[in-house]
Amino acid sequence: MIHLENVSKNFTLHNQGGAAIEVIRGAFLSVAPGECVALTGASGAGKSTLMRILYGNYLTASGRVLVGGVDVAQAPPREILALRREVLGYVSQFLRVVPRVPTLEVVAEPALAAGAEVQAAQDRARELLARLNIPQRLWPLSPTTFSGGEQQRVNIARGFAHPYPALLLDEPTASLDAANRAVVLDLIGEAKARGAAIVGIFHDVEARAQVADREVDVSAFTPQAAGA
Repeated sequence: MIHLENVSKNFTLHNQGGAAIEVIRGAFLSVAPGECVALTGASGAGKSTLMRILYGNYLTASGRVLVGGVDVAQAPPREILALRREVLGYVSQFLRVVPRVPTLEVVAEPALAAGAEVQAAQDRARELLARLNIPQRLWPLSPTTFSGGEQQRVNIARGFAHPYPALLLDEPTASLDAANRAVVLDLIGEAKARGAAIVGIFHDVEARAQVADREVDVSAFTPQAAGA
């Protein structure tokens, strides 16, 4: 479902005479349906960069980035948008939504965009908001007014609203209390059970051990590790 083949990434420093810095070289990664792979490595090793490459936010210098058969490194924007709508979900650490849109609509939107019926999308949104302990009195309000922890849980609900075949999870349990952390781990387990291929960053070692089938140390893809 997810395959990286010989992927490299450079950043160009335009404010320093156009100097190029190579941050990833020769990355290989394969994630099967129903498998969760955790990216590990020290801060700055390139974990977040690799996630953004998978999502199509960063162009690569070389290699192929295949998600559900689509080469994210080469596909036109229309295909990338369709991939994100139907195949590839991304739970980031921060909620970014249009102000004044009610929370229930914010959570239901990914399922609606993928073609779900309104009632089914809203029912799924209600289920997730309840499981993640967002009080029902808040559902008609915009999540932009919520606390940081509440916004994080709304963001997680959005990420699991549609049954994406592939999921990217960036610190999904960060700063959560024990009860909500357990809910998120259950949601990840359910996604694996239905066959989702998952790539995640988990600084929570216990959470990583519970949901990850294996770990990939991104440090192995740095130019230093490659012998630069």
